[in-house]
Amino acid sequence: MITFLLWLILFALCAPLALLALVLYPVVWLLLLPFRILGIAVDGVLSLIKAVFFLPSRLLKKI
Repeated sequence: MITFLLWLILFALCAPLALLALVLYPVVWLLLLPFRILGIAVDGVLSLIKAVFFLPSRLLKKI
């Protein structure tokens, strides 16, 4: 009987948190989307700079 009561208390505490997480997840995802896009852009720029710096060594390696 005590185990059943403990399960009921656990359900009463965790069910609202689970529903809140389900509602807030899309909102947080939308808020973080610009930062993800910015990260992709910064990664592209850094890859371009790396390619420009390593171009002479790649050209010399083929000779």
